[in-house]
Amino acid sequence: MSAYLPTTPRFLNSRRNSIHLAAVGSSSSSRSRIPSSYSFLLRPLASSSSSDEAPNYFPDFCPLLRMEVLRSSYNQLFRATHILLLFTISTNFFAEKGFMTKASLEKNKGLVENLCQYGVIKSKKVAEMMETIDRGLFVPYGSQPYSDSPMPIGYNATISAPHMHATCLELLKDHLKPGMRALDVGSGTGYLTACFAMMVGPDGHAIGVEHIPELGAASIKNIKRSAAEPLMRGGSLSVHVADGRLGWPELAPYDTIHVGAAASEVPKALLDQLKPGGRIVIPVGNFFQELKVIDKNPDGSVATRTDASVRYVPLTSRSAQLHEL
Repeated sequence: MSAYLPTTPRFLNSRRNSIHLAAVGSSSSSRSRIPSSYSFLLRPLASSSSSDEAPNYFPDFCPLLRMEVLRSSYNQLFRATHILLLFTISTNFFAEKGFMTKASLEKNKGLVENLCQYGVIKSKKVAEMMETIDRGLFVPYGSQPYSDSPMPIGYNATISAPHMHATCLELLKDHLKPGMRALDVGSGTGYLTACFAMMVGPDGHAIGVEHIPELGAASIKNIKRSAAEPLMRGGSLSVHVADGRLGWPELAPYDTIHVGAAASEVPKALLDQLKPGGRIVIPVGNFFQELKVIDKNPDGSVATRTDASVRYVPLTSRSAQLHEL
């Protein structure tokens, strides 16, 4: 049953801030009262008249119609709450599924523009890559993906700050040309692995190695939601669960090796898997750490230089990393 109400019937008393439901043949003293704490739900229906009671358009012989007014107002509240709940659920769904919105793309672009403005990003190639791979798809839901700071991703691991990602991409860009091979040790959420894959293209190979199985699985999901998904589907991009200190010899040698955690010394296996003319970027040190750039010469010798002082989580075994959990 429904009704069109031109105004409020008299059982809605705007002055007393309470609601009465009249029964057939009952007196006003026998009317049941709904507590005034609920009456605010129906205030928008109250008459603007200055009289004590709004005009009665529904005589006493029709109490069901008057009750329908009350029920209709509660239904409206229920529908509004239902819509809000659906909106919240759908927002979380799209965020978790990684559908890029215009707002997220604009924020990612703004992050890249700031890094360019402050001179962290120097090349058009790196700027375009960081715009293409949306960082928001590679951080835990509820984080601030476009803040220039590292963020925890669970299992005593972090995703590096955007300025460190930009720095490493700038150092490696000449070794990430189409058709080249790149190894990302400690690939974490998969962000840089996806960037490497986009830069070397379908004719190259980008391999991520992560020793925490849960992070490896999550990184695959992240990559599949990103612009790098076709490369993973085509086989030129892959993520493996293994000890990154041993590299990934199956596809060696590599033009580029990036290490996303600080080693006490450069692992020999990584040096062995580096192609002559290739480059490693790796943080080295314990308490005091430096970002090292290591180039392998054609004769197999290496040249090492320091790019910056940094702070990374340690490159260690799986059991040692999870020991504190």
